[in-house]
Amino acid sequence: MKLVRWGERGNEKAGIIDQRQQARDVSHLVADWRGDTITAENLQRLRATAVDSLPLLPDDTRLGPCVAQPGKIICVGLNYRDHAREAGMDLPAEPILFLKVTSAITGPNDAIEIPPQANKVDWEVELGVVIGRHGRNLRQEDALRHVAGYCIVNDVSERAWQIERGGQWDKGKNADTFAPLGPWLVTADEIADVQNLSLWLEVDGVRRQDSNTREMVFGVAGLVAYISQFMSLHPGDIIATGTPAGVGMGFKPPVYLKPGQRVRLGISGLGEQHNAIIAAADAGTAA
Repeated sequence: MKLVRWGERGNEKAGIIDQRQQARDVSHLVADWRGDTITAENLQRLRATAVDSLPLLPDDTRLGPCVAQPGKIICVGLNYRDHAREAGMDLPAEPILFLKVTSAITGPNDAIEIPPQANKVDWEVELGVVIGRHGRNLRQEDALRHVAGYCIVNDVSERAWQIERGGQWDKGKNADTFAPLGPWLVTADEIADVQNLSLWLEVDGVRRQDSNTREMVFGVAGLVAYISQFMSLHPGDIIATGTPAGVGMGFKPPVYLKPGQRVRLGISGLGEQHNAIIAAADAGTAA
């Protein structure tokens, strides 16, 4: 199934995508899609429902992030062989982990805002893994049983803040709108082989990233098991599994996002994101 959240920012409700790729309202069955509602019981109830009889949503309905209130976003750095080659770096011996704050999350088609003083804002199409069952110290052979489904994450990054401001990656990863999420949460049963998904990204219609999840250094099952050694995984948590070659930082000279541009990205079976790039207002400080 393809699960969506729809409505105004902060007031989204649960929806589902039918066989004709139309969004329908299921909020009378499930109020919202979050860790404690993405359950086997709720999904089974939907599978037993005549989806085509549910209320259709208007075509211009805003889609929100496909998961509400995730506890954490765990990101994996340098996890594609082609990206490591592009960066001129050795493959990591173990997964490189960092966290992305939940206040960075925005809808799949919302604008990406460039903060004041930011001038090296980059794109990163990534496969997102949504946890469905609590897990800790998981074995790799059991790991995928803890996955509810998959989605698209754009790990938007300000490279100067990430690399040139004291060595903390988190500084460049967590501005508001730096984590477009969705459009859909696709349940795990719909993905035949998570290690064979095409993923791509375009800026103003120019293809910048074009790869496949088989290029991952560490696969999804291995990542879920590995991360669970260091922290508990809870329903609704998201793992962003890394980005392939083609990021702006990798071009010579580098190419970064500017207000007025548009980004389009997708992963096979998981839909597409469409984002306008705008300048964020400088709110300043309260008097």
